[in-house]
Order: sequence, then structure tokens, then C-alpha cells
Amino acid sequence: MFLGHFALAFAAKKADPKVSLGTYFLAAQLPDMLWPGLVLAGVEHVSIARGDTAFTPLRFDSYPFSHSLLAVALWASLMGGLHYASKHRPSAAVLIGLLVLSHWILDFVSHRPDMPLFPGPSPRLGLGLWNSVPATLVVESVLFLGGVALYLTATRARDRVGSYGLAALVGFLGTVYVANVVGSPPPSAEAVAFVCLFGVGLIIAAAARVDRHRVAIAG
Repeated sequence: MFLGHFALAFAAKKADPKVSLGTYFLAAQLPDMLWPGLVLAGVEHVSIARGDTAFTPLRFDSYPFSHSLLAVALWASLMGGLHYASKHRPSAAVLIGLLVLSHWILDFVSHRPDMPLFPGPSPRLGLGLWNSVPATLVVESVLFLGGVALYLTATRARDRVGSYGLAALVGFLGTVYVANVVGSPPPSAEAVAFVCLFGVGLIIAAAARVDRHRVAIAG
């Protein structure tokens, strides 16, 4: 998924508005932040295979260290533990860990059976939502709109950056999503990795900036 991960990050702000939206974005996308470096290093592998699923031309051949259930659980424990060590807020640390873990769950729903349980000779699972473009669009759009709505009930803008910046962030995510659906396949696996690494990094930074210009709604 793409929008689905960000949807849960937006929604998490309702559960605990003290944590930055940038932190929630990073947690929800942590496996996808680790994956590009591993692809570029030749440790994990992705291919351009038009028709592998109806929704994306990417075929995820091997990603045991960034996307296996065991690895994601370890990354979740690490990020949650680091947050606890820094802020000493156990509930926020658990929420962040769950967001990291949610990445595997949402990918399990969307991917064909290519999601490993653990590194090595592991079974590969996936419900294959990506085999249907309409179903994928409906599920992700509903999740995303719901997540943004929850964020809006948890925070309010304190200036124009908080207001127009949020609109720009939401619009940009939607535009990128549509471009991925209707655009041409990427030229190479390396190009995918570079775009993912720097693109998602910029989105996380933008989310953190926008969130600094919003305040929690008491209640």
C-alpha cells in the first residue's frame, strides 16, 4: 500500500497528539525507508514486471530484512524502544511500534503472496488486493480519507502553514498516488529505490513541519 500507511499515521494523531506527525509517518513507512538502501546494496531485490499484479509493475523478489514479519517486528520494537528511551512515554512507544508493525499487515493485504514471515526459506503470504485496481483504489481512498478526518478532529491550524501546508501535503500524496496508478512503469529497480528513499524522506519531513504549525484540540 501507499496511502494506507499514511492513513494510519494520520489516525494515530487522534490516539496520541503529543507525538509528531513526522514520527508517525516514519513509523508507518519504516520498512519502506530501509528497503531502498538494501536494494541499492544488492541485499534485497525487486524487478520491473508489468502485469505481475494489476495495480503495480513492481515484483518484489526478495526483501526478508526490511519486510518479513519477524524483521518488521524487530524494527517495531527498536523504534518503539528508542522513543521510550527518549520520551519515557510507554503508551506512545507502543503506538509507534504498532504503526511499524501495521506496515506488514497492510502489505500482506495488498501484495500477492510475496510477504515472508522471516528471513531464509520462509512461507510467503499475501491476500492480493493489488490484483484488482478498483478494489485497491476504494480501500486505500477510504482509509486515507478516514485517517485525514481523524487528524483534523485531533488538531487545528495555528497559522497558514498549518492550514495550507496540510492541504498541500494531502494533495501531494493524492497526486503521487494517482501518478503511480496511471503513469508508465519505472525505468529500473534502482530508480524505484532512489525515488522511494528520497521521496518518502521528503514527505516525512514535510509532515513534521506541517504538524509543528498545528495544535492539539483539547478533549
